[in-house]
Amino acid sequence: MTVVGPFGLSVQDRDLTRDVQVGLDAVERALTETVKSEVPFITVTASHLIQAGGKRFRPLLVMLAAQFGDPNAPGVVPSAVVVELTHLATLYHDDVMDEAPVRRGAPSANSRWDNSVAILTGDFLFSRASQVLSELGPEAVRLQADAFERLVTGQILETAGPGPDDDPLQHYLDVLAGKTGSLIAVSCHFGALMAGAEERTVGILTQYGEKIGIAFQLADDVLDIASDGDESGKTPGTDLREGVPTLPILLLQQTPVDPEDPSDVRLRELLTLDLAGNDELHAEALRLLRRHPALERARRETLRYAEEARALLEPLPDCPAKDALQGLCDTVAIRTM
Repeated sequence: MTVVGPFGLSVQDRDLTRDVQVGLDAVERALTETVKSEVPFITVTASHLIQAGGKRFRPLLVMLAAQFGDPNAPGVVPSAVVVELTHLATLYHDDVMDEAPVRRGAPSANSRWDNSVAILTGDFLFSRASQVLSELGPEAVRLQADAFERLVTGQILETAGPGPDDDPLQHYLDVLAGKTGSLIAVSCHFGALMAGAEERTVGILTQYGEKIGIAFQLADDVLDIASDGDESGKTPGTDLREGVPTLPILLLQQTPVDPEDPSDVRLRELLTLDLAGNDELHAEALRLLRRHPALERARRETLRYAEEARALLEPLPDCPAKDALQGLCDTVAIRTM
């Protein structure tokens, strides 16, 4: 058994392990070359997040999906570069919008330089992704354009927030489907399409990608509350401190307050306060939320998405790549424990 890629994905087949690792190594080299510019400063800023590392989850899914066709087909690695460059570009922009000081354990581009440099570097990465994409043909361009539109729409929906007649939980899930699910879905789509997989297989893997992408994001919501920080890689309760309504909070808000439960009453009171500047109140809210039934409901909802992703794979032929994709569903379950 060999660990490959992000999240400690265990791959038991040696040939698959080799193929995936070779592909990921090729993607890493291509990323480094693709962001080089004639202007040295641009090379430095564009390489910033690449050198900081990352899970490379999207390229991994491209490589696994390509196993259902010819994984050595010439478009596989370039398509993985496209989705990773797109993802990285959005991170530069996200850090500006979130005023984030750190990304992947290093100073964010906006804090190391300034917001203008970060935004323009993100734009530069989008342009380089488009150059690579143009070599993959009009169908690939259309797919990426559709995914990018969904990604930006999700970001706008998140920024605007739910309307007065919207269900906040459904709005949040729509945001995740756009911001996260769209690019992960197109990663699977590209891998299978570029490898020449059957049309039905391409469709199945695309649907799987969207479901597993949302499942991982929901698992992050649970980890933000339940983890001690070692597994999530960030300070526990970060979203709670910043007042970001993620899945556990939204499920809590859907549940009527229990006036006979002092803990429930107190938690609702704390959630109306500004927790950003008060460590004591934040710690109390985090402690109460960890014991609240809403957190267990959030776990079950996350597992439901993971199981739906697993069920989508059922029609595919049994093979090591299918086992690996099913293993990602198991990883979601482990992360939410």
